Amino acid sequence: MGSRMSWPEIRQSAEYRGRWVALDNCKYDAKTAQPVEGSVVDADEDLVELCHRIKQGEKCHCAILFCDSDPRDPPPSSRRSSIPPH
Repeated sequence: MGSRMSWPEIRQSAEYRGRWVALDNCKYDAKTAQPVEGSVVDADEDLVELCHRIKQGEKCHCAILFCDSDPRDPPPSSRRSSIPPH
């Protein structure tokens, strides 16, 4: 880990698909404020385990994103919800 990658590269990688990915030193999209590139610090299928390791390490300002199974989908936080507001 520790390699700098763009979010599309991460999503196309079988290594990260279906896992939570912690990114450090991120570059963010000016419109969506979502990470578009960063250094991969760690990844895990279990978010709690990933957060525990990040908390125990020196990297405490990481962006943590879920790497969907379909790399053509937009990042999770930029998707529109189909659930109507209450």
